Amino acid sequence: MALTGRTALLAALGSLPVGIWDAGWTGLLAVNAPLAVACACDFALAAPVRRLGLTRSGDTTARLGDPADITLTLTNPTRRPLRAHLRDAWPPSSWQPGTETAASRHQLTVPPGERRRLTTRLRPTRRGDHRSDRVTIRSYGPLGLFSRQGTHKVPWTVRVLPPFTSRKHLPSKLARLRELDGRTSVLTRGEGTEFDSLREYVPGDDTRSIDWRATARHSSVAVRTWRPERDRHILLVLDTGRTSAGRVGDAPRLDASMDAALLLAALASRAGDRVDLLAYDRRVRALVQGRTARDVLPSLVNAMATLEPELIETNARGLAATVLRTAPRRSLVVLMTTLDAAPVEEGLLPVLPQLTQRHTVLVASVADPHVAHMATSRGDAEAVYEAAAAAQAQSERHRTADQLRRHGVTVVDTTPDQLAPALADAYLALKAAGRL
Repeated sequence: MALTGRTALLAALGSLPVGIWDAGWTGLLAVNAPLAVACACDFALAAPVRRLGLTRSGDTTARLGDPADITLTLTNPTRRPLRAHLRDAWPPSSWQPGTETAASRHQLTVPPGERRRLTTRLRPTRRGDHRSDRVTIRSYGPLGLFSRQGTHKVPWTVRVLPPFTSRKHLPSKLARLRELDGRTSVLTRGEGTEFDSLREYVPGDDTRSIDWRATARHSSVAVRTWRPERDRHILLVLDTGRTSAGRVGDAPRLDASMDAALLLAALASRAGDRVDLLAYDRRVRALVQGRTARDVLPSLVNAMATLEPELIETNARGLAATVLRTAPRRSLVVLMTTLDAAPVEEGLLPVLPQLTQRHTVLVASVADPHVAHMATSRGDAEAVYEAAAAAQAQSERHRTADQLRRHGVTVVDTTPDQLAPALADAYLALKAAGRL
């Protein structure tokens, strides 16, 4: 039971003559008695809150940045009309800043025995599972003097998926893939490719591709043409340790890595390759294996939705052992991690030979564009110091990348907006060279 603002105002006005008449409590009761009766009647006529029925329906998933509409159906089984204000509470990250009040509050009237549907539009600002909180209802009487208030638990969960902003690059990468596959261009050669056909030798062809038996049967030199193999295995490894929590721009490094992984997965599945996912720091955070080309992308998106960086150091030995167990046969291992000197030199480099002995390894890392901007700063002493610090950071990063390349690792190191297309290009280059 709650006193409304209207009741408080009437009570104040009703008690004002008491001080003038100096009639004591008798005068106060005489003046406020009609108000008390009106309040009691108003409270009695307000629909009870606890007997109301509430159910939910609507969206269960949404991409980050897209709205999610949740429908709340309220049934009034009582004999009194419901005049109410309703608040549908969700976590703060379910709304754009400043929009929660307008989006979560509703005013409604429900006659006895009828129902009403209310739509709450969420606009989540973070990935992951967003669970509904309580539904608070304040039921008013016909005069609006008193109200009944209560809460209901109506569970509902909306999973907010990664936005996959790099999807826009997919058509151009697929066009390049079709060229490699021999549908729109000359077929390529490589040690990991499938034989396709014979053609006449032209200057510039690799002499290792000459078919001497076919040449002996013809008057011209014949060379073999090849097409990239299909059904290769790609293992995407997301490092979810401490370094993935560093923010570049408005998002953690992990988010940029996930976006790049999704583009590569979409491209590789179209190429006929099998794609798996492993997220690891000191234990397995997510594992997706054995999905078909149709199911792999939805499975990856769903698994990535709840991933968050862990503020712990990644166990490189445990990571390498898990990769070897997950991919027992030769595969392309795409490791999304940092190129910071300490984690690489102390963690990754000692275990790298275990991976490169069995697999082709590609390391992809997110570079901070602000560092490149600092390196060009000039004008005053502070800017020069910033440029020197940025140049030193870039030099250490290049040295770390060179150490990885000397172990036979392909390195992709670029800014968040360029990481996804650059990683896709590296995959296509490996495929064209027959290294998959």
